[in-house]
Amino acid sequence: MFARFLLTIAAALAVHGQTFEAASIKPATPLGPAGMRSDQKGGPGTSDPGMFTCVNCSLYWVLADAFPNHGYDFSGPDWLQSTRSNFTAKIPAGTAGEEFQKMLRNVFAERFQMTFHREMRPAQVYELAVGKGGPKFKESTPREAPSGDAPPAKFSHDADGFPVIQSGSGIGLRPGHGRIQVRDEHIEWFVDMLARQLRRPVVDATGLAGKYDFVVSWAWEEGPEAASSMPAELVNAVQAQLGLKLERKKGQVDMLVIDHIEKTPTGN
Repeated sequence: MFARFLLTIAAALAVHGQTFEAASIKPATPLGPAGMRSDQKGGPGTSDPGMFTCVNCSLYWVLADAFPNHGYDFSGPDWLQSTRSNFTAKIPAGTAGEEFQKMLRNVFAERFQMTFHREMRPAQVYELAVGKGGPKFKESTPREAPSGDAPPAKFSHDADGFPVIQSGSGIGLRPGHGRIQVRDEHIEWFVDMLARQLRRPVVDATGLAGKYDFVVSWAWEEGPEAASSMPAELVNAVQAQLGLKLERKKGQVDMLVIDHIEKTPTGN
């Protein structure tokens, strides 16, 4: 099973010459009563361009980095969403964003035998815009970059049951409760987080060009209704807490269609 594998790739990918110096994928602890925090950081254009990590992430999330224009506009098996792992990759010095994306694609092609094609399909999307009263948050203030690698924070939750995110930007989830914390990020980062949770493309129509600090928390009914209530409560929370509105609209989406992908990678 995918959850049992430990895959280590050490300069072994040679598709089009795009390789990580080293990369690993390890099973993550499944979402349980205590919840978990999903955290993604590093890579080209960040404060840590030589290392990419994605903790408690699904293959769906990493596909979004490999295909940034199609991260949430793709069709594939349901287990891409539910199976979670810890990803780590050491990136060669000077690697640009597009080269990094190709390296991730090579992991899927070489180890998961993934094949795909693109096609235009009708789909519902969300449009994120500023509400009538304007945003209920301000631009972030300059702060010193953290020195060294901070130890991983222990997952906890507050008195209301919402996950506590110790520092930085990230998302915390536990049964019936979710929280997204934004620290010194462009609005595109938040749009990406919304798309991951709503599982639909989100179009940024806010016109907000700075970097921002804010937190949004939402709760939903557990049980069979969770699949429908969670997105609805998130949409309501974004409007009430942030002064932003999410509206469903019809559109044509350039869909990334996964024709084949192995659940268990080769080489482990």
